[in-house]
Amino acid sequence: MKIFFPPPASSRPRRARRGMLEMDLAAALALLALVIVPIGFAIQHERRFLHAEYARSAVAELVDGEAEILAAGAARPYPDGTQPYPVAGPTVMALPPGHFQLTKHGRQASLAWLPDAQSGVSTVTREFTVK
Repeated sequence: MKIFFPPPASSRPRRARRGMLEMDLAAALALLALVIVPIGFAIQHERRFLHAEYARSAVAELVDGEAEILAAGAARPYPDGTQPYPVAGPTVMALPPGHFQLTKHGRQASLAWLPDAQSGVSTVTREFTVK
C-alpha cells in the first residue's frame, strides 16, 4: 500500500502558485461585489430615511409648541379664515422647504405645516380650541 503525500508548496511550479493567487483575488472581488456594495447602498438609504424622520419630528415639535401658544390665547387677534403663520428660530432654518398656515373659525383653530416640495415629510396639522 502506497501513501501519497502532495509535494510541498515551494516545489510546485511557479505558474500554479500564481493561479492560486488569482483565484483568491477573484473570490475577494466577488465577496466585495456581493456583500459589501449592497451594505453601502443600505447605509445610504438608512441615512436618507433618518434625515427625513428627524425633519418630521422637528416639524411636529414646532407645530405642537406653536399650537399650545395659540391655544393659550395668542390666536385671538388673528381674523377668521386661513392665513400664513410666521415662525422664526434656528430650527426652522434646518427644516425642508415649507410654510406654516393658521386656520381659524371662531374659537376652533388649526395650525399646519405644509411642505413646498416633496421632501419625505408630509403635512403636520394640530387642531385646538382658543381659550
